[in-house]
Amino acid sequence: MAKQQEAVYTEDSIKSLDWKEHIRLRPGMYIGKLGDGSSADDGIYVLVKEIIDNSIDEHMMGYGKQIDVTISDHRVKIRDYGRGIPLGKTIDCVSKINTGGKYDSGAFQKSVGLNGVGTKAVNALSNYFKVQSHREGKPK
Repeated sequence: MAKQQEAVYTEDSIKSLDWKEHIRLRPGMYIGKLGDGSSADDGIYVLVKEIIDNSIDEHMMGYGKQIDVTISDHRVKIRDYGRGIPLGKTIDCVSKINTGGKYDSGAFQKSVGLNGVGTKAVNALSNYFKVQSHREGKPK
């Protein structure tokens, strides 16, 4: 029997990845398989569902009576008429992993997702990602 060569495992073997690098390197942890949209379990549908779930949360809480979904030219646009992300935290909510208003806050008594990862995964795995929040008539 041939002796197996030992792998070198040192401090140099330990890596820390930026949140976006981690999601892109290991998308299966966040959305299952990537796929091209031809199969019902392709990750693109998980990405769309993550954003729609946030809109549904707003609707279930009584904010926003309408959710618009537009699909065209390989783009999905989702618009809800809920409260909007607080303007000073919009960027954090879409780009800082484990950040959101659903942890200890009373702002969300009902919620589909609670871990602060969904929108960040959509951001990291999208070719184009744009978020707009409108609060008190002011866009950001």
